[in-house]
Amino acid sequence: MGSLLAQLTRFEVGRAKRPVAIVQPLGFEHAQGGKVNTMSLSQLARTIKESATLKLNETAAQLREKGEPIIHLGGGEPKTKAPIDAIINCVALLNTGEIRYTAPDGIPALKKAIIRYTEEHYKKIVHADNVIASGGAKQALMVLLHAILDPKEEVIFPAPYWVSYPEMVKLAGGVPVPVTAEDGTFFPTVKEIADAVGSYTKAIILNSPNNPSGAMYSKDFIQEMVEFCEKKSIYLIMDDIYNRLVFDGKTAANCYEFAQQPLEESKLVVINGVSKMYAMTGFRIGWAIANKHVMEAMATIQSQQTSGPSAPAQWAAVGALNGVQAPIESLRIMLENNRNVMVDRLKAFDGVKIHPPDGTFYCFPDFSAYMKDSQKLANFLLDKVRVVAVPGKEFGFEGHLRLSYCGTIRDITEGLDRIKWALDPNSANELYLGDRKLVRDWQ
Repeated sequence: MGSLLAQLTRFEVGRAKRPVAIVQPLGFEHAQGGKVNTMSLSQLARTIKESATLKLNETAAQLREKGEPIIHLGGGEPKTKAPIDAIINCVALLNTGEIRYTAPDGIPALKKAIIRYTEEHYKKIVHADNVIASGGAKQALMVLLHAILDPKEEVIFPAPYWVSYPEMVKLAGGVPVPVTAEDGTFFPTVKEIADAVGSYTKAIILNSPNNPSGAMYSKDFIQEMVEFCEKKSIYLIMDDIYNRLVFDGKTAANCYEFAQQPLEESKLVVINGVSKMYAMTGFRIGWAIANKHVMEAMATIQSQQTSGPSAPAQWAAVGALNGVQAPIESLRIMLENNRNVMVDRLKAFDGVKIHPPDGTFYCFPDFSAYMKDSQKLANFLLDKVRVVAVPGKEFGFEGHLRLSYCGTIRDITEGLDRIKWALDPNSANELYLGDRKLVRDWQ
């Protein structure tokens, strides 16, 4: 059969003028660049990097399955359980057995819950056609980028930045433009961002409090950015996924306080979701709020991508948003306590520089006094003491490590004790991981 297919001509019998596709036999190989390839991938697929954080999660899980005493300080999900109201709502739908397609942009009940949430926490009145529910805040942002970007248009974001921003922009055909503060801090100035704006700039993304640093931008900074983007007619995308998980009595700035344009004329977009504040990472529900023209475009794109979010997950999100809100504050208090423990431990490291996080799950200490190459440092810690950390270069800041405090106190203290033993030349020569004895064989 294969040889017959390989011999098909370019023309159908009796229709010599009408071309048809040549059908190649299975296993067809072609030469490319002097090499023989059995599978040709797009240029886009070959240039997009996998998520460093998701890869680390996979590595940690594989090592645990082998019985390795892994401590995962690289994760981005808390150990607390999803709210009971979310579980009850989800199970109620599952018990009906009627699990069907939904509207591509979300069920009415979820949109109503998001509208109510936005009014309560942002003091902003929005309507159903200003809201889209997606398969996580990540999809909401990805669909938004597809809706607004033309090829080669630029998206600016401050460094350090979430690992996925550059790759998501490239997936949408755009050009990522990170901006690093000249003073080496986590806080580029408005002028530094403005200086990066050019004729191809389409959007600016702000994530506050920030993943990976935990740093929160000031209200003055957010106000100036809102005003700047309105003046320049640039999309301002507020990634607010951590904005309820803020410490020391602080609150995240509300971008709508500073917006002068009516929503339907505005290029301000807010991204949020249930993953972080409700510890519902596996449900994959997020949303975007913007003018109805952007929402229409996003709904059309999303309908062709996934047809819409999962119905059980949407009903779980309705339960979380409409139910008892105590889990958010409980999680916030736990995170603040864990942050304090981690920061105190890190301050005991000679040469480590740390900016105490204002929120999120993470801190972002500078370990360059020990090793400037953060990838080599992360590999070293995993190899020698079985601690998972995320290299800072993935976030645009070399020499740093992202360490998560959303796990247990025991993981934090033991993980940092292992790191200190591995890096401090004055540490004891031996370390026990359970019954396993480690002996220092490096300088």
